Amino acid sequence: MHMNTAAIARTISPKQHAVLDYGVAAGFLAVGFAMLGRHNRAAALALANGIMVLGMSMLTDYPGGVLPTISFKGHRSGDIAQAALAGIGPAVFGFAGDPEAKYFYGQALSEAGVIAATDWNAG
Repeated sequence: MHMNTAAIARTISPKQHAVLDYGVAAGFLAVGFAMLGRHNRAAALALANGIMVLGMSMLTDYPGGVLPTISFKGHRSGDIAQAALAGIGPAVFGFAGDPEAKYFYGQALSEAGVIAATDWNAG
């Protein structure tokens, strides 16, 4: 099935995207710390994702960026790479069949939706 990407409503503004990014970073970091000691591979993946999202967010030239050195349009590439890390991370880290992997698969899918719905030209 071919999806017409022109038909996707681009409704997420840079400000909304920033709020979502910081929420995603906080979520990954919280999950990472919660999994420490009981599933260290999932914890490491969650912490890596959280640090990546937080770092990109702090460096993006949108509301909430601390050292805005990445353009909002450039941020899209980082988002795609990070969503891919979340999606393939359980296989790379060796826990694809564990229940903890479902968190990462769900997160990758939700991030793909945000990427598709963001108005990258608004930045």
